[in-house]
Amino acid sequence: MGGRIVNQLRHLPAWLTLACLPLAACAAPEAVKVDCAEAIRTLEINQCAQAEVQQAEQQLEDYLSAARQRYAQDSEALTALQSAQQSWGQFRQEHCAAVYSLWREGSIRGLMHNQCMLQQTRQRTHDVWQVYLTSMDNSTPVLPEPAVEAAE
Repeated sequence: MGGRIVNQLRHLPAWLTLACLPLAACAAPEAVKVDCAEAIRTLEINQCAQAEVQQAEQQLEDYLSAARQRYAQDSEALTALQSAQQSWGQFRQEHCAAVYSLWREGSIRGLMHNQCMLQQTRQRTHDVWQVYLTSMDNSTPVLPEPAVEAAE
């Protein structure tokens, strides 16, 4: 089958093949590994910032999962947690969209949006830890205290 497709591609006009090259280059930006310590181009910086947001979102999900497990027998607490999480998610989206809007004229807008998402997510993770995963008696928390500040 692969040979048949290659034969069919040979019959495409040259201009169409050339027109598709930029699209192919953009189709899989994750295929190119970016060294975030050396990132200087806007696209690279934004990719690194987005990766950091994704890591923070995964950590938040881990802490939420632990909170759900801890309160599995308390349906009222679980409902309240779910409602609060949904409200927080909407707040984060709208707040960071406002930040993006403030920077709309510059190429830094994507980075500012990602930094907002990162800061809000880290703060929410800490809030979940503090409210749901620690105890009043200072016993060992269910998970370690998450960082709130961005790592330098």
